[in-house]
Amino acid sequence: MAEEMKDDIKGLDDEQQEVNLVLVSGPDKEKITVSKKVAEQSELVKTMAEGDKDEIEIPLPNVKGSVLNKVVQYMKYHCDNPSKEIDKPLKSAVMSEVVSQWDADFVEVDQEMLFELILAANYMDIKPLLDLTCAKVASLIKGKTPEQIRKTFNIENDFTPEEEEAVRQENRWAEES
Repeated sequence: MAEEMKDDIKGLDDEQQEVNLVLVSGPDKEKITVSKKVAEQSELVKTMAEGDKDEIEIPLPNVKGSVLNKVVQYMKYHCDNPSKEIDKPLKSAVMSEVVSQWDADFVEVDQEMLFELILAANYMDIKPLLDLTCAKVASLIKGKTPEQIRKTFNIENDFTPEEEEAVRQENRWAEES
């Protein structure tokens, strides 16, 4: 009997059973199983998991499966490697000079994915990912003329030459800094 009780007693160093959550993407209903520790980098997921402790499936209707996979990749990496605060304004348009090489490589994606990641980070309330993706957009803008920015983001110029000149005059201070 004493031998049986000895097996039930756990010490401080004994591993606790890891709890997993299943994140369910929006329209495609893709399911991704991750540890609770990883998933709770999202304040939304953390709040939902705390609200219903028995529920292991967390629906994320506003996030596509492909985007959720990328978000989970970020959360897994940063679970044990917290991201550093990004200095603002950006000191360089080269992301690897502003953030870690891993983060710089992570945001080397097409514009559609980049903007989907911004939306997902905002919706899921993952501030470091939102900061990283917004910094990437800022790096695409940094040091460019309005015409270059329009070309980068496929923005049509709907100003007349007179309206554009008026805006330039009103905001001349921004170009001087």
